[in-house]
Amino acid sequence: MINEHYKAMLGGKSVIRSLSEYATARGAEIGYDNVYDYSLGNPSVPCPPAYTDATMALYRDADPVALHGYSPSLGIPSVRKAIADSLDRRFGMDYTADHIFPTTGAAGALAHALRCVTAPGDEVITFAPYFPEYQPYVAGCGARLTVVPADTDTFQINFNAFEQAMNPAVTAVLINTPNNPSGAVYSAATLERLAAVLTAKQAEYGHDIFLISDEPYREIVFDGGTQPYPSRYYDNTLSCYSWSKSLSLPGERIGYVAVNPRATDAELIVPMCGQISRGTGHNCPASSVQLAVAQVVDMTSDLSVYETNMNLLYDALTGIGFDVVRPGGTFYIFPKALEDDATAFCMKAKEYDLILVPSDSFGVPGHFRMAYCIDTEKVKRSIPVLERFAHEVYGL
Repeated sequence: MINEHYKAMLGGKSVIRSLSEYATARGAEIGYDNVYDYSLGNPSVPCPPAYTDATMALYRDADPVALHGYSPSLGIPSVRKAIADSLDRRFGMDYTADHIFPTTGAAGALAHALRCVTAPGDEVITFAPYFPEYQPYVAGCGARLTVVPADTDTFQINFNAFEQAMNPAVTAVLINTPNNPSGAVYSAATLERLAAVLTAKQAEYGHDIFLISDEPYREIVFDGGTQPYPSRYYDNTLSCYSWSKSLSLPGERIGYVAVNPRATDAELIVPMCGQISRGTGHNCPASSVQLAVAQVVDMTSDLSVYETNMNLLYDALTGIGFDVVRPGGTFYIFPKALEDDATAFCMKAKEYDLILVPSDSFGVPGHFRMAYCIDTEKVKRSIPVLERFAHEVYGL
């Protein structure tokens, strides 16, 4: 008999993936240049040449038996050290290799982090808007996810609702900053207040509450700003990272968990991740990808196009009459739809070959997400179409 749980999940296919597949099929009919596909957050800039050069050099010069051999179960020691050294340089931390666990992207990092600090029946809190895959990630470790309603004026944390949601069953709080889908960057003041609440609640409940920080957009921040590093604010923090966005390597599936050295039982968490891998079949990222990324650990792709695209869309959307919170980073913008039913709004937009993602699966009604990791030329061509859609359908 097949597993009924996963069979049932077949009926809950990702809205984002479904829209992306529709856009591809529509592009085959009319030419993909004529489909304004804002569905999928797939980086649109190339990886740095230095990453390609490092990979080619490894395949050309390294001992093939060693290069293609099994990675140690906790990751390659030199790679773990390179990651720790980079984080220490950039954020004033004191990680060592023993605090770093390489994973298959941020998803793998989150899967391990959640299992490290929750038990079946525990509660995990996150904040709307949130990445929809958090639901299966949390359910997969036997915990349950509670979503705190959004502060739609700023998309910072809604602290009143958060404090009401806190209770002794909570063992982890999951944040995503810069945020998918809103583009919000949690400020230092937000992180300080979050740390204060968690510290107080740990004392009140008599047990640890871990902060799991999902950070794959950490380097995509606008207006010359930076993302304050959450681990600097709260000791019990597990940072989950991926080079999918910063180095434009989503298909390489490479990321890590970084355990704050001051966290409770910090010395045990990476070895525990190794045991979790045994039970899930994770078994490390590819050795060659670990070694290559370690050589470019402080680099990024040229990410400037995302700020260019954001400014074009923000100015166009606000000029049309949309209500939009200006993103501080990522490659997403999250305007309010022109009617309460976001799905109906996005279905009407499809008639104009505008592929927009309704907000319901992100935990916020009445909005839509645009992933503007597309060519700037296409963004510019989409603006008159957005204007025509808003005028013809909604009278703006």
